[in-house]
Formats: sequence, structure tokens, C-alpha cells
Amino acid sequence: MKNKVKYLWLALSVVALSACGQKANSDSEKEVVENEKVVVASVGSDAEIWKFIASSSAAKEAGLEIEVKEITGGPITNQATADGDVDANAFQSIGYLESFNADNVIQLAPIAATYVEPMGIYSDKFASIEEISEGVTVALADNPSNTTRGLRLLETAGLIQLKADFDDGVGTPDDVIENPKKLQFTLIDDLTGPRILPDVDLVLIGNTIALEGGLNVLQDSIFHEEADTALRATVNVLAVKADRASEEKLIKLGALYHDPEVQAFVNEKFDGTKVEVNTDIADIWGN
Repeated sequence: MKNKVKYLWLALSVVALSACGQKANSDSEKEVVENEKVVVASVGSDAEIWKFIASSSAAKEAGLEIEVKEITGGPITNQATADGDVDANAFQSIGYLESFNADNVIQLAPIAATYVEPMGIYSDKFASIEEISEGVTVALADNPSNTTRGLRLLETAGLIQLKADFDDGVGTPDDVIENPKKLQFTLIDDLTGPRILPDVDLVLIGNTIALEGGLNVLQDSIFHEEADTALRATVNVLAVKADRASEEKLIKLGALYHDPEVQAFVNEKFDGTKVEVNTDIADIWGN
């Protein structure tokens, strides 16, 4: 009788262990299903941020498996997003995104604001705005949003005056109505800004590209935008194909960027040059 009880207990134990194993496997399979994959295209310092986010506890808790794909060049990155090769991208300002949409049939839309960072005026030849002499060459980024942003910065610095109806989306150096220093403008690929610094008198560089070139806008520029008074167009965003803007897994990306652990990393890594903008995207887009 004792042997029968013993065998019965063993049999029940095997069944219980088997059930536990099946439950564990079921839970594991459930976790795999819930961890949705999202591919984020980015470049340079922004890619560093998203790699950190991808490995963060917040991403795991959100049920996201994030792959960061580095793509060099804004138009290529936006086109990859429009074509569905990536789910979202993180590199551009609202102004840049609006310029892309104006030139393309397939539209992108921002799903979250991320940060602003100052554009700076850099020079190896002058230590201050006051030292700038007549006839110097000024290099501006050859894309509409950054060309106009650079011109606005030059105006703020007191070097030029723009037309009253200057368009911050498509303005050009032809819109300069006062140029007392007789500045000479040249348009460049904005990615080359740090490299050509020794070859021009002044170059205007966005902070993401400046950081990649070993420059800190708060320390190395001779003049820069004040982040707390930044224009709406200079706010950086997460962008997706417009018809995917309501997808839950993509919307989660915005919350991840503003996670306290992520912001602590951003502030330490980039010396405070990426100032967080945590506002509803509807307040700054489509109005």
C-alpha cells in the first residue's frame, strides 16, 4: 500500500511539474509576442541616444524591441521612413520635416517632440561677433530649413537684416536687405560644416553636426541661439509615415525618449546642449 501511495505521489508530481513547465513556456511565448519590434533610423548623436533607449529597462517594460539603423543624410532617412524600410526616424526639426513634406507626395508626421539645441556661429578667425570684418565668407547649410535658420541667427547677432515678410521655411540670402559687413554667402552640405571651418571665415552649424565634429555650441561658438527662446521650427521630433502616426507601438517611442533615465543620460552625455521639449505634438504641429 505504501508503494502505491509513493508511486501515486510521484505521478502527481510529474504532472504538476509538466504543467508548470507548460505555463512557463506559455508565458515565455506570450512575452515574445508582446515585445514588438520597431526600427528607428537615426544618425550621429541621436543614434547614440536611441541605442541607449533600446537597451533601457523602460523599453523592455514598454514591450518594445528597438533596432537602431544609422543612415547618413536627412533626405535618405526620410525616404526610408516613407518607403517603410524603417518605422520611425529621429534626427530632424519641424522645419526640416515641413520642407521634406513640401517636396514629396508621401507625407511624414511627427509623433513626439524631443529637444531643441542651439545653432551656432563658428569661426577659427574671429573670437567674437564684434571682431568680424567686412567681406568675410559665411557658409550656410544648403537645405531650406537650416538656411533660413542660419539667416535668422545672423540677424539676431546684428550682422544682417531680413525682409519683413521673410519666410522661415523657404527664405534665402536674396532676402537680406541690409548687409553692412558685406558678408559673402556660400551654401554647403551641412554635414561638412566642422570640416570646412578652417577654410571659411564663418560657418553656421547645427549642434548635432557640431557634436559629431568635436564642437560644443555652448563653449566653441562665437554666438548661438538661446534654447529657451527657440522657434517652433527648430524643435526636433520623432517622425513616422503620416498614415502610421496613430500606431500604439510608435507612440510609445515618444514616452521612452522622455523617461527620466534617458534624460539623465542625454544631459550628461551632451553637456546640456540638447534641451528637452516635452510638450504635446498637437501644440506645435499642424497649427
